Amino acid sequence: MIKVVGIKFKNGGKLYYFAPKEGDQYERNQAVIVETARGLEFAWVAYPQREVDESEIVPPLKPVIRIATQKDKDFYAACEEKRPRAMQLCKEKIMAHHLEMKLVDCEYAFDGSKIVFYFTSATRVDFRELVKDLASTFHTRIELRQVGTRDETKYLGGLAPCGRVCCCSGNMPEFKKVSVKMAKNQGLSLNPGKISGLCGRLMCCLSYENDYYAEACKKMPKVGSEVGTPDGKAIVASVNMLKMQVKVKMDDKNGGWIYKDFPVEEVRFKKNNQVEKAEADDDADEIKE
Repeated sequence: MIKVVGIKFKNGGKLYYFAPKEGDQYERNQAVIVETARGLEFAWVAYPQREVDESEIVPPLKPVIRIATQKDKDFYAACEEKRPRAMQLCKEKIMAHHLEMKLVDCEYAFDGSKIVFYFTSATRVDFRELVKDLASTFHTRIELRQVGTRDETKYLGGLAPCGRVCCCSGNMPEFKKVSVKMAKNQGLSLNPGKISGLCGRLMCCLSYENDYYAEACKKMPKVGSEVGTPDGKAIVASVNMLKMQVKVKMDDKNGGWIYKDFPVEEVRFKKNNQVEKAEADDDADEIKE
């Protein structure tokens, strides 16, 4: 077991483990200075000191340099105050150079060595002249990093169709793989407008209950298939995977239909066909970032 401190650099961001400084006591949401591959950075304690198994650690384990002083906090606040002005100047430079790119966010390195600008673009962008222009304006090193549409939503935030803050911006440290098959398993409409988030990609929340629905789907007959029931043969009209019930329709002998609900245990059908079809759809449905 190794002693670590859980650190986050942004709200809703990924959790990283750092080695605690001997003698320091950490509290949740406490500001600290840590050493990273990019140099010293300002961060917050997500989880105080704890012990984790060595298999959970990605070596080498970087150290927590110190608990942030008032001077550190003031410097970080000053950098945050400069961000809006830096964003505005960068947008003006992008327009002046006629580049097809959308500025998403920027951040000042805590050691003051550089400014990093994040942008999205449908194509590759030659921004060498833009970097030179920005460097002469800010008199520091400039980095431009292209990010995806999901990253853009994570940086900007917003309210999702459910009315809550977007998962990627509020409570999802890392993006999860989401596929159309997840929506199929849950019986959701496959209309892109219904299952897409603000980023235009499949909603992250489709993966939350997927494990349950994937297992339940294997135990359910396919809608439209013929099944056997205690009252005779019938056609599956719909399935309820929460109640594990099957709604079927049966011929009433007068040209109409009678609808009945049965627990899935009382319905006879071939499960293999449903399972094989679900497995065959995996490769076609997967959406990767």
